[in-house]
Amino acid sequence: MNSMGVDPYVNWLYGDLQNGVVIFQLYDIIRPGMVTWKRVVRQFHKLRGMMDQIQNCNYAVELGKQLRFSLVGIQGKDIYDGNQTLTLALVWQLMRAYTLSVLAQCTQSGDSLPADKDIVAWVNEKLAASGKTTSIRSFQDPTISTGKVVLDLIDSIKPNVIDFGLVKGGQTNEEKMSNAKYAITCGRKIGAKIYALPEDIVEVRVKPKMVLTVFACLMARDYLPDMKEASAPIAPMINGH
Repeated sequence: MNSMGVDPYVNWLYGDLQNGVVIFQLYDIIRPGMVTWKRVVRQFHKLRGMMDQIQNCNYAVELGKQLRFSLVGIQGKDIYDGNQTLTLALVWQLMRAYTLSVLAQCTQSGDSLPADKDIVAWVNEKLAASGKTTSIRSFQDPTISTGKVVLDLIDSIKPNVIDFGLVKGGQTNEEKMSNAKYAITCGRKIGAKIYALPEDIVEVRVKPKMVLTVFACLMARDYLPDMKEASAPIAPMINGH
């Protein structure tokens, strides 16, 4: 979120989204013009502050439904209250919609989304063009769990960013997790706005949708190379975050 230039800066996900203002900025990035800003309260007064913030959040949920988000059982007050599970459900779908909107810019027409098979084809073509021997058949391919194919793809996009001396064999869950953490760290370092977790890569068979977003973010980074790269070395991930 912060990499997208939202204001104010988000420090704590559940507290800093409760007035809805940051959420509206994300909607406006995903689909410019969809937010009716006259309906958004941006300055909150003591007497009506809570009601105005809940009203904002209700509108945020309404916009999500317009984008066909799955928001069953989610109300504006849940966002205002900082309900972690329901807030995360909205945020994940916002990030996924952002990724797909960037990918839409990568298509020739600019208004259609690439199908899963198109992303898989791009991954394999990119790897082959760089002389890599890894490949994937789908976003449930068990070979993804080692993290090696993601690391190879990052190296194909920006050569020499991966220190292959740090890459493990991927035989054990511990080695897979180490590779997945390193892959996500390096992906973010080159400017890919990856929001999946290492666990999503390791548990590929049960989290194919999250795995898709990893490859989609890397595809977007490759097609739009002016995405901002991390200016300083990224600190090692702690507990996958």
